[in-house]
Amino acid sequence: MYKISIITINYNDAKGLEKTIKSVVNQTSLEFEYIVIDGGSIDTSVEVIKRNENNIQYWISEKDSGIYNAMNKGIKVATGEYLFFLNSGDHLYNNDVILKSVQYLQNKDIIYFNVQIIGENNSKIVSYPYILRFSDFYSGGICHQSVFVKKTLFDTIGLYDEGLKIVADWKFFILALFKYNCSYKKVNEILSTYYLGGISSQINNSEERNSVIKEHFIGFVQDYEEFLTNRRLVNTNRSKMLQEIEKSTIGTKLVSVFFRIYIALFSKTKLKDLLN
Repeated sequence: MYKISIITINYNDAKGLEKTIKSVVNQTSLEFEYIVIDGGSIDTSVEVIKRNENNIQYWISEKDSGIYNAMNKGIKVATGEYLFFLNSGDHLYNNDVILKSVQYLQNKDIIYFNVQIIGENNSKIVSYPYILRFSDFYSGGICHQSVFVKKTLFDTIGLYDEGLKIVADWKFFILALFKYNCSYKKVNEILSTYYLGGISSQINNSEERNSVIKEHFIGFVQDYEEFLTNRRLVNTNRSKMLQEIEKSTIGTKLVSVFFRIYIALFSKTKLKDLLN
């Protein structure tokens, strides 16, 4: 049994696929299983695969129903203890990254790293926090290009939701972390380079995200949104000034007198009703 299965999905991106495969087969350690799932490409993708098939343990080229159907095909045939998804066009950060990463793959369900993200005109290193909170996923998440997932976790959570077009990997992570309380670990190293421009970075995913949140976390969504609103209010300059004033007894009394006078003169709400 392999420790790692690297899974690459591709459709009509021969140039990107070649770059991805090159970054995998050039690793200083080849102690992993490499799987390529092609969606029946009509460009030269299959030729690229065949040129490299001595370093590919499993590949297939056939029509699929979308990104997550292809990823699920990879999961089903993978024999590694940990799975890593490196989509066509993306690449491993350097030639030693697998050799260095293996030492961290112990026991935890999810082991995540930092990732380099390259856009049209810029590049940045995204460093994820050591403690993952619900708020990190309510408005963001972690790239699957930065994560090793223990294969048995898919037995617990299920495969990627093929009914979703662009957020099924995000759904998997938010359920694993905050519904099933899976174990996880952060490694402060860069694992891969992810290029913006794919379908997930081109389409607004808020509708799909909201449907997942409402289905699985509806019990505290309203409370959480109120918390976010209150946190934004607390961080305003006005609130910060009031917090500073309240550190002084005299300041607190002066502000109290000011508000009482203001309410008495200008507010439609009576002071006694407000305090009750």
